[in-house]
Amino acid sequence: MSEPTGRTVARLELPADPEALDTAHDALDAAWSEHPDVGAGERLRFVAALMEILGNVVEHAYAADARAHERRLTVEVDGDGDGGLHGRIEDNGQPAALDLSDVVMPDVDAESGRGLVLAIAALDDLSYERVGSRNVWTLRCERRP
Repeated sequence: MSEPTGRTVARLELPADPEALDTAHDALDAAWSEHPDVGAGERLRFVAALMEILGNVVEHAYAADARAHERRLTVEVDGDGDGGLHGRIEDNGQPAALDLSDVVMPDVDAESGRGLVLAIAALDDLSYERVGSRNVWTLRCERRP
């Protein structure tokens, strides 16, 4: 497994609101020109997964939360030097009651519940843990030949 080299692709600190998705997507689009070693396939897989997770953070970690206006998130994306990507999303929202090993594709008639399944399929590794008062998502997308 390749590890991050400290070569930062993007680092964002944002309010946890729906606009965070557009801001993150725009920042990554702008960053790719500075990182031509990251292949189009890896970018596509990584960004699709990152956006799904960000969407879940914004939608679920702050639902019914009177302090939602105080909620912030951090997105960090690093290159590994081999064309792969590593990401970390941290937020100070409510804990997620989630076991990623239990995530399965919902029934065909379900109106939601596919985002994490798709993120897991797109990435080489996805993990979630609660660290102190923060939710921490870690993403890894390795370059494929």
